Amino acid sequence: MKILLIEDDKSIVEVVRERFTTWDLQVEEPKDFHNVLTQFIQWQPELVLIDIQLPAYDGFHWCREIRHISKVPIIFLSSRDHPLDMVMAMQLGADDFIQKPFHMDVLLAKVQALLRRTYDYGETQMDHAVWQKAVIHYSKATITFNQQTTILTKNELFILRVLVEQVDEIITREALMQKLWDDERFVNDNTLTVNVNRLRKKLEEIGLYDVIQTKKGLGYVALS
Repeated sequence: MKILLIEDDKSIVEVVRERFTTWDLQVEEPKDFHNVLTQFIQWQPELVLIDIQLPAYDGFHWCREIRHISKVPIIFLSSRDHPLDMVMAMQLGADDFIQKPFHMDVLLAKVQALLRRTYDYGETQMDHAVWQKAVIHYSKATITFNQQTTILTKNELFILRVLVEQVDEIITREALMQKLWDDERFVNDNTLTVNVNRLRKKLEEIGLYDVIQTKKGLGYVALS
């Protein structure tokens, strides 16, 4: 299980990481506190531990952002003891609130219990991908880059997903058409060309230029 610990106190991060590792829990911390959501999407943790007081934006902000896209379990860790902080955390969708200083065994027990409850009844689903610093939202069929969003058709989204899942690898036209056909979408060679061209145009409209290239006689490749 992967745990994202959004905490700027390095001593806490290291203590939690060392203790959790003995229980096969992998702990990762944000490398950039201005861009926590992108790192969350890239790493896709099974649980998030988050402090309230953080550089740039506070923990409430990141809890809200995460809840917009995921039902992953969230536990707040904070030295603040005002009841309104706990109320705010729960209203934003947090699952628990632990006050610092905390006993490591208590934190570990709460994390393990929450993981069991969550993943015994169906796993959380992540329907996002980060590519070229853009966020692809599969369930909404959108891609966002530099605060600009464009809506994709089902075929455009499907093609983009296939290419992005094998980034920097050439996907033949035949393979793309076969995947589309297996997905019960009627396509032929001309239809594929039209969809790829439309996809490229939409990507260019939000500032993503030359990110899907044609390899003549081979197929298409999405660049990392």
